[in-house]
Amino acid sequence: MANREVLAIDLGQSGTRFKQGDLLITSERGKFAGENTLPALRAVFETGQKFSADVVALSCTGFYGVVSAPETYLELCSQFFGANEVAVIDDGLAGFIGAMNGRNGVVLSVGGGVVAIGGMNGTYSHRDGLGNTFGDEGSGFWLGKLAITKALACRQGRGDDPEMVDYFVDEIDAYFALEIRNSVDAVNLATRTAKKVLDAADAGVSTATAIVDEGAFLLAQSAVAAWYGCGGTKADSPEIVIQGGPPRNTSYSTKIALEINAKLPNAVIVQSAGDNLDGATWIAQNMHQDAPPLLMWAR
Repeated sequence: MANREVLAIDLGQSGTRFKQGDLLITSERGKFAGENTLPALRAVFETGQKFSADVVALSCTGFYGVVSAPETYLELCSQFFGANEVAVIDDGLAGFIGAMNGRNGVVLSVGGGVVAIGGMNGTYSHRDGLGNTFGDEGSGFWLGKLAITKALACRQGRGDDPEMVDYFVDEIDAYFALEIRNSVDAVNLATRTAKKVLDAADAGVSTATAIVDEGAFLLAQSAVAAWYGCGGTKADSPEIVIQGGPPRNTSYSTKIALEINAKLPNAVIVQSAGDNLDGATWIAQNMHQDAPPLLMWAR
């Protein structure tokens, strides 16, 4: 049973990936902002490559740490793949299992959003992953939104860092070109700007540096809270993975690590052993019972 072949699917905000055996397929269609997970998956499946699988492992963004109604996902996967078993997994847990390969610790995943998953001896905790309106602090969206906000304020004379106006002139123009300025396009503009904010901080733009410093502090808070949430203590030496697009900036990942070590002095930053697809596959092969609220089976 442990070696059964699984169709693993990772639904993200920037696309969807399918893995079955050695076959890896990527679709540009992901979950749009404001879209629910089930219709997003249906849209992906309707336009994607056809698969056949008895067991499907779904790693999905958009659950906010609480998976429910797994039978509706089984119905969908039965329709498209002939599946008779489905593991419905919060993408944070899939990322944790893939990155840690069964070990205890914390995985801090930072992309357009943020989620921190702590795990110790089969007990899991979920921190942030609250969405960009009320959470995702330190994420790519968060970085870009704050930078554009500050740049616009400086342009209007409500700030005193003219370098922000010069550095983010293209983003200011893109903001004014938006037809609806609180739309999905506005969210995407903020998220796309994340890398530039980190570059601006590296270039010494003071306001950008302050944004990045605050983001690192907030991300560390989420990672530490995830460790405490699964039963860890300050005296422990947890392994911590920091992964995703924004932390590929060395300065950002270093600042996050320093903030984590300020609160968990024995924590060890390690490299990820795998990704969400690896985690989803491992879960389907090895975790055959529900682990609510992050993992639910339907059969």
